[in-house]
Amino acid sequence: MKTTDKVDKIYQTLKDIYKTLSEPSVTKISKETKNDPFKVLISCLISLRTKDDVTIAASKRLFSVADSPQKLYKLEEAKIASLIYPAGFYKKKAITIKEISKTIVNKYGGRVPNTLDELLKLKGVGRKTANLVLVEGFNKYGICVDTHVHRICNRLGLVKTNTPEKTEMELRKILPKSYWKKWNEMLVSFGQKICTPISPKCSTCKLYKLCDRISVEKWR
Repeated sequence: MKTTDKVDKIYQTLKDIYKTLSEPSVTKISKETKNDPFKVLISCLISLRTKDDVTIAASKRLFSVADSPQKLYKLEEAKIASLIYPAGFYKKKAITIKEISKTIVNKYGGRVPNTLDELLKLKGVGRKTANLVLVEGFNKYGICVDTHVHRICNRLGLVKTNTPEKTEMELRKILPKSYWKKWNEMLVSFGQKICTPISPKCSTCKLYKLCDRISVEKWR
């Protein structure tokens, strides 16, 4: 099967599967905040190595106290940490959140930058976060590659890469641009519930016939 045909079939199948799954935490927050770029950015930072339900609750607690960069950078780091606890690495994230908020106020006039290059200049913001902010905060095109997207795209045989950044670059070559915005959103939920890191649910997966199952040793 040609790569383009395989990509199309995978995308359409993922759309059907996604109807039965929950949205990722940052997507939910984006919708609830009417695509507020700042809240998307901060919730994305909180979400790193943190479960979705914890991310949503921590984000809501933080935004109930400070819902703008102007308010947030005035909070003490300890206060931010207490509000986002028990998110993973909450103390380190509190430092990053405060510094980013201050930078947005002082350098960008209180507005989150809306380009990949400028977002990457913010301390603690990598390509995954920057692309997600573009998609969920600005409705711009971006390919966000987290551990789920990286793992699944390699399992499917769409790419053969050893880092998320390399996966992003390969996906930019093979994915139609119209697929970019939903790719991460669908694969994150798919990776959490079906194509799990260990013992994925291959026997009931609708993508079974399209998947090369690269490096899958045990499956259900």
